[in-house]
Amino acid sequence: MDCSSKKTSRWALPVILVCFFVVLLSNNVVFASHKVFIHLQSQNAVNVQTVHRTGYHFQPEKHWINDPNAPMYFNGVYHLFYQYNPNGSVWGNIVWAHSVSKDLVNWINLEPAIYPSKPFDQFGTWSGSATILPGNKPVILYTGIVDANQTQVQNYAVPANLSDPYLREWIKPDNNPLIVADGSINKTKFRDPTTAWMGKDGHWRIVMGSLRKHSRGLAIMYRSKDFMKWVKAKHPLHSTNGTGNWECPDFFPVALKGTNGVDQYGEEDKYVLKNSMDLTRFEYYTIGKYDTKKDRYVPDVGSIDSWKGLRFDYGNFYASKSFYDPSKNRRVIWGWSNESDIFPEDDNAKGWAGIQLIPRKVWLDPSGKQLVQWPVEELETLRTQKVQLSNKKLNNGEKVEVTGITPAQADVEVTFSFTSLDKAESFDPSWSDMYAQDVCGLKGADVQGGVGPFGLATLATENLEENTPVFFRIFKAQQNYKVLLCSDAKRSTLKFNETMYKVSFAGFVDVDLADKKLSLRSLIDNSVIESFGAGGKTCITSRVYPTLAINEKAHLFAFNNGTEPITIETLDAWSMGKAKIQY
Repeated sequence: MDCSSKKTSRWALPVILVCFFVVLLSNNVVFASHKVFIHLQSQNAVNVQTVHRTGYHFQPEKHWINDPNAPMYFNGVYHLFYQYNPNGSVWGNIVWAHSVSKDLVNWINLEPAIYPSKPFDQFGTWSGSATILPGNKPVILYTGIVDANQTQVQNYAVPANLSDPYLREWIKPDNNPLIVADGSINKTKFRDPTTAWMGKDGHWRIVMGSLRKHSRGLAIMYRSKDFMKWVKAKHPLHSTNGTGNWECPDFFPVALKGTNGVDQYGEEDKYVLKNSMDLTRFEYYTIGKYDTKKDRYVPDVGSIDSWKGLRFDYGNFYASKSFYDPSKNRRVIWGWSNESDIFPEDDNAKGWAGIQLIPRKVWLDPSGKQLVQWPVEELETLRTQKVQLSNKKLNNGEKVEVTGITPAQADVEVTFSFTSLDKAESFDPSWSDMYAQDVCGLKGADVQGGVGPFGLATLATENLEENTPVFFRIFKAQQNYKVLLCSDAKRSTLKFNETMYKVSFAGFVDVDLADKKLSLRSLIDNSVIESFGAGGKTCITSRVYPTLAINEKAHLFAFNNGTEPITIETLDAWSMGKAKIQY
């Protein structure tokens, strides 16, 4: 029922009355939930539930985590900072936790690097980024909360001892804050500084996310000669009306050809501007050009600059942060995935909430129209038992089980082929104004199609009472074919819980079907499924909580519910070992 509906009919009065009582009830629930939430912020986890905890994704021993912060590679060590509640399993008491790694897979947890302690951050130490200054000196820029009104300023921190290989201790100098919002800026929507870059004029530049007049998202730019005194540019790097507040912005160059990363901000490359939308809890990005003289970013024609634009991930993926890895000449992106149980009591009962997703190498697709992402190669060191299938035909309604591995903790790569597109379903023109996930909601894995649905049924019971299908479906539009990739959590669990977010995530895949093949890779890890369609052109993350398909009781199937026969050309699946995380 839509309580905001402006339509009038003979049902208008009943709807208004029902909505009135729903609002009264909702307000009481919200008030009660708020009191519970405040109480749980500092309730230490005594018992940490292992069911649904991941095996090879990063998560601390217990409690709440969110945004990845300031990832960097420094003197042979990868550093990951992240927002963390050391006292409870819901958001609150946030500090910058700190972990280090030699391979982006196995981690050592250290003491928090940054925590509220000074007037310029006494009410919070929020997200930020790392920059390596000349002389090989790392510095962190982060948002500090200075009062109960959530006034936001930008601060910096530096290592106490550069000879410490792990950079365990960080100092917040007394000349903070470096940047205070002027009267033209919404002081409560002014956060998450990017990694700094130096222009040809020798001045440093950074960008913060912000909001103007309730709807225009801003990437506000500041410049500095010495990294200490910053001046706001006369105009933002970029802004877009109708998107709401921008947070966790990221701005970086990508090479026109190849998969290598770029660390120099010149005009010869393409650029990516990513923003996280706190209204929708999704991120979107555009690809465009950066005018280094005017300090303006302009999206390419056809790069949609709104909520309906391209996403790094069309599922449960937020607050991402990228960094340039000089050791392997690559750009790496990291995203956070929160839990899909809505009430804080559920996370408190588990004793933990949130994971960091697998780091992904990112580069520009040869078309120049989008990015491609792929799990970092180091993840493959955790592959153990391997099984293979090849040239397996699946007719309508058929499935084949993938046995011989641990389906609850696996890495699967599969290539499907088909002989004809003649049976592709017609694409309804009215769907053009819908999000892909809405189309997936209408055309789920159980709805018979022409070419598709076909794919993998993950974290499944033997009879599919529980399963999360990740699948393709091909439609025939007026001028081309549309490929839909779905990750559908509607039947992921038998648990009846109205607070569980069981949604159909989906994205369209821009792929050439001339060879009549589609590839899929899925990383399955107990309560998370990260899927990469068509070599990483479209990525979707789902969080699911099966009640039966857990541990050794989980199954994995490849299936086809379309009338066009599908062939599994190759399927390689591995059991995945556990990452070593020292707490």
